[in-house]
Amino acid sequence: MARLPRLALAGQAHLVSLYGHNGQSVFCDDQDRRLFLAALRESALLQRVLVHGYVLLDDHVHLLLTPSTGDGLGRLMQGLGRRYGAGFNRRHRRQGTLWAGRFRATVVQPGALLLDAMLFIDHHPVRTGQVAAAPGHAWSSARHHLGLVADGLITECSAWWLLGNTPFEREAAYRRLLDEGLTSPRATTLAEAGRKDWALGDALFLADLARQTARPVRPRPRGRPSTQPKNLSGEVQG
Repeated sequence: MARLPRLALAGQAHLVSLYGHNGQSVFCDDQDRRLFLAALRESALLQRVLVHGYVLLDDHVHLLLTPSTGDGLGRLMQGLGRRYGAGFNRRHRRQGTLWAGRFRATVVQPGALLLDAMLFIDHHPVRTGQVAAAPGHAWSSARHHLGLVADGLITECSAWWLLGNTPFEREAAYRRLLDEGLTSPRATTLAEAGRKDWALGDALFLADLARQTARPVRPRPRGRPSTQPKNLSGEVQG
């Protein structure tokens, strides 16, 4: 089966994942992490892509990005992968690819799902057992969203502004959500959609995306179509 083209749309937020080749580490120390973020900042400025969140783990990276052009996301990731990958190889005297194939990207509907994507990223080190609380992981956007540091890489997304009328209200609301974390089903839904490059949103949002692209935006229903007549609401008549 032919691989679907990546779903990348201007003006839409994308949950992006990038993994190390064969599960290998893509960061050996904090200097690597600083170099990665510097490369991300440069590529984002060059390609006019907004960065709303990030988390760096030993063998993979999750990002929340909004490109201003249809090809901006791909160009950013290509430039980031080449620049950081080549620098990593030079620094650690190694050869070969660093990344496991192409990156994964999921278009996320504004609103509650976009907030879930933020939490998926910032709570990830807690979910994987690396730290007890999100602020304990220095290499994510969590501390910025909690008001503990000012990270110039981050541009707040629409879901952030809906959390309150003042910075204090937004930070306090986000802290409560981070302390609760995502439920396992919600985290699984985001992770699965990310691995398969499907969009996340309600029926109207997905229908609008489908009109903007030539590729499917969600998996087709399994099994044969029903042959039973349906009523006007689309329900199968008994």
